[in-house]
Parts: sequence; structure tokens; C-alpha cells
Amino acid sequence: MDTTEITEITHRTVAVNGIDLHLAESGPADGPVVLLLHGFPECWYSWRHQLAALGAAGFRVVAPDQRGYGRSDAPAAVEDYSILHLVGDAVGVLDAVGAERAVVVGHDWGAPVAWHTALLRPDRVRGVAALSVPHLPRTAGPPTPLMARRFGERFYQLWFQEPGPADAELAADPRRSLRRILTGIGGAGPLVVPPGGGFLDTLDDRPELPDWLTDDDLDVYVAEFARHGFTGGLNWYRNLDRNHALTAAWHGAPITPPALYLAGDRDTVVAGIGLDALTATLRRTCTDLREARLLPGCGHWTQQERAAEVDAALVAFATDPDRYSPT
Repeated sequence: MDTTEITEITHRTVAVNGIDLHLAESGPADGPVVLLLHGFPECWYSWRHQLAALGAAGFRVVAPDQRGYGRSDAPAAVEDYSILHLVGDAVGVLDAVGAERAVVVGHDWGAPVAWHTALLRPDRVRGVAALSVPHLPRTAGPPTPLMARRFGERFYQLWFQEPGPADAELAADPRRSLRRILTGIGGAGPLVVPPGGGFLDTLDDRPELPDWLTDDDLDVYVAEFARHGFTGGLNWYRNLDRNHALTAAWHGAPITPPALYLAGDRDTVVAGIGLDALTATLRRTCTDLREARLLPGCGHWTQQERAAEVDAALVAFATDPDRYSPT
């Protein structure tokens, strides 16, 4: 961990929608706000490079631990992790920092939250940027039966649905779990839990850490997950069908703020999908797609693996989303 990157990051807790959320912040207090939303299993720290780069560029950067993660509260009820709660938290954070509008950025699970914040509250969003997960058209039916038909009943997101087994597996050795997830996700295809196995068995077991992840970085993640374990994050998956029902009123509605999409060409989320197909899909769901780009040789952990490229794109996009064009 390069401590020079995080010396200007401050931390505080704000009350949002009946819970406390921890915020990491950088940059001038009067700068345009950029909201960074992490995924699973991450926390504010996964944005450490962007907190530094965007803050240095004059933006007020806010990276919360989302509900269920890190130093933020983790409600006990599964239904308290719906997409409406998560978008409500994003808007609540903007209220807490006094931002009428912001550029909203999300990675992994944070990407659907960013997309839906732009969909449900476009009045609060100057631009939306997503890493890894594209915004897809809402399906006619709930997603879990579709996943089962496409990938089988042991697809990892289906295996996460039952409270208990995945929670216990990941909590048994948090360091091993986090290391395996952060280093073992490849781009070969869907993650299917083998009979008698667990989620970690779907991942490669790599003996060496990649150059973007150090033992000190893992220490930070382990400390953050010591507070709540993994259940809060897993509860996001347990709302997939509930989210589909809750968003029925927005079926077919487009995302209207300027949009940017970045992903690694080795990311399992988009494995086997070419850039042309991704771009065509995004143009169906976003009326103002500014760029869709695949980063060669990059895997799933986009903003950590390719910090410099992501930093440059986000700084350019956040400076003026309406005028952003591909470099």
C-alpha cells in the first residue's frame, strides 16, 4: 500500500435512512461531487487510487462503505438490502454532503446501484459511470429462474440465495476468502459451484499476489470485514427477484444522464461478449452513452487493476459529462 495515496483521505460517519454510513472523502470541500460505489466483497478502500486522483483534480470525492459493509451499519433483515434501499442510501449520502447533483460511479454491485440512481433520480445525477457491470434491459420475469435455465441451479448467485452456507464458508477464514476472490476470478465463464463444494471452489487458487494487490492491502480488507462478516454483502444477492418486482414501474425506461462504461476484456462478467455487442446493448438502455471501452488484459477488479486508465477516464468524464468523448 502506498500510504502517500491516502494521506489526504478523511473519514466520518453520517446518518442516512435510519442507519449510519461510513464515508471516506478527499478533495476540496467546494469541488464538484463524485460519488464512488463499491461492489462485493469490497469497501471504500477499493477506490483508494480514485480518491487520490479525483481529489487531486479538484473534485470532492465521496466513497461510502455501503450498507452491510465495513464501518457502516448492517441491518439484519434481508429485505433491507433492496435496490430501493441502496439508491436511497446513495441519494442520502448526496444530501449529507450537500450535493444537489453528482457524477455517480459504481463497480461490480456498485454499478447497478449507480445505474439505478441515474434511472430513478436523474435530477441528482450529472453523469453515471459503471465499471464491469453494464446496464441491461429489465427482463420480463424475475432473474433467478432465468439464471437457473442459463447456467444451472448451482450458479454462484443462486447458491448465495440461501442464508447460511455462503456466509459460513466465507467467514471461516476471511483472509483466505478475500485473497481467493480478489485473485482467483478469471474470465473463462460462469462461476458454478461444484457438487459438495462452495463458492471458493469456483475460483483459481493463485500462489502469488498480482502487482495491484499487496499483503498490506489484504490487511485492510480483512480488518474491514472483521466488523460484519460477509452476510450484508450476500444479502444484496438475496434481493434479486425482489428488485425486479420493485422496479416494475421503470420497465423499459431509459437512463438519460450522460453515461460511461469501462470493463476489462478478461472480466468474467462480460466473458465472450464483444465490445460491439456491449455497446449496442448499452445504447438500448442509455440515451446518452458517451463511451463503452474494454481494457485489454484487465480482469474484474477494474479500478484497482488499471488505476491510471480508470483515473484518467473518470477525471475527464467528471469534468464535463455532456462534452466527454472517447480519447
